[in-house]
Amino acid sequence: MKGYAALAGLLLLAGCASGPSLENRDAVTAPPGDSRHLTVGSAGFTESDLLAQMYSLLLRQAGYRTSMLTVANRELYEPALESGQIDVVPEYAATFADWLNAKAHGPDAPPVGSPDLTATMKALRSLAAPRGLTVLAPGRAVDQNAFAVTGAYARQHRLKTLSDLGASGLKVRLAAGDECVKRPYCEPGLRKTYGIDVTAVDPKGVGTTQAKKAVQSGRDQMVLTTTTDATLGEFGLVLLADDKHLQNADYIVPVVNRSRAGSERVTKALGALNGVLTTADLAAMNQQVDSWRRLPEDVARTYLKEKGLLKRPT
Repeated sequence: MKGYAALAGLLLLAGCASGPSLENRDAVTAPPGDSRHLTVGSAGFTESDLLAQMYSLLLRQAGYRTSMLTVANRELYEPALESGQIDVVPEYAATFADWLNAKAHGPDAPPVGSPDLTATMKALRSLAAPRGLTVLAPGRAVDQNAFAVTGAYARQHRLKTLSDLGASGLKVRLAAGDECVKRPYCEPGLRKTYGIDVTAVDPKGVGTTQAKKAVQSGRDQMVLTTTTDATLGEFGLVLLADDKHLQNADYIVPVVNRSRAGSERVTKALGALNGVLTTADLAAMNQQVDSWRRLPEDVARTYLKEKGLLKRPT
């Protein structure tokens, strides 16, 4: 029942507290806080769980007491982050920027996330600050949309990049979500940016087993997935590089509640990951959890120890 009570409290706080008052949304003047106990949020999928566990372990090493709270819906966990029931959460720069922008300016607001990381971070921080949130520096790891073909297909046609595929003139049936036909990063972008001849979109979802099997069998030639997909090798698939940067800059960034976790100590503790964690590392950890059935906390702890970031028991 304890978990249900926590969720009930989250729903209550999400409904009645949302960070700085409307009158003060233009300027956040409260000094950065440094609470001794911090709640780390996870969005409930493997990668978010892994990142949250790493954040928690690094914060504990820095002297904080931590607890974990999983809320699989951004519509709930973002207000809880503003209210201070969640103090830190892993996010994706471009996606979160666009989400906050839509929240502030309506669902039809032009997107502010882009392939340009600097511009995306500037927009994200300007949207987050009035809500009492601080977006810490991105590291090297990025979880973007990506496109994969079979290794045999890539070798046969000498393909390493999406530009190579466009120049080849090959006709491509694409396994993806049904929204791909209208999303600028998907079919329209592949045509416009790379000149790829997409003959049809096979609506099998983004990176699903069904979609990968369709490419593996030759029914489709390419699948929409993500850069941290842990199972591509199981289907004999390889990514084609997005060499013209069609995809948005969804670099992983910690977002903290400024009044509770905005201190330099928190920034330093979480920033330790920036020079270490790569996209490939994250994909490998995803695989350990999804395919090898290891616990996210164990995978996270092992990784941090191997990288020399955990120097004492936590």
